[in-house]
Amino acid sequence: MDILAAQVGGLLKAHGMMLATAESCTGGGVAEAVTDIAGSSAWYDRGFVTYSNLAKQQMLGVSEATLWQHGAVSEATVREMVAGALQHSNAQFALAVSGIAGPDGGTPDKPVGTVWFGWGIKHGTIYSQRHQLGGDRAEVRAQSVRIALQGVMDLLRQYSEMA
Repeated sequence: MDILAAQVGGLLKAHGMMLATAESCTGGGVAEAVTDIAGSSAWYDRGFVTYSNLAKQQMLGVSEATLWQHGAVSEATVREMVAGALQHSNAQFALAVSGIAGPDGGTPDKPVGTVWFGWGIKHGTIYSQRHQLGGDRAEVRAQSVRIALQGVMDLLRQYSEMA
């Protein structure tokens, strides 16, 4: 994880960009991974751990209607989480993650291991992906941190090619 987080930091720093994270099921795991890297204050602005729906509304501006209609684990919610992280930070790049790590909480439509991810650049497009992850709670969370960081890498590489 350290190598991936360091690579993310290198790309962000090279572009003069800061990262903000909006996390639910990972409980700050992405923030921990990036702040484990010495010098991350040059490219990491802040993290929002919004485990409850109310926290998502208060800290990130996720609408009550979105949460009611789609639920916390949804494409609509992670997109609003990304937008909120960008709006409420000095970052130019944000990621969001919301899922069901288990062992409880799954439904037929959203079984345990369902995780939605979002990534976005300020004044740009917000991208989202759904993953169905296997393993126990710790494994789902660890995989989620890796996917979230890899998504940052992938999007920053695309940004580099376009710049």
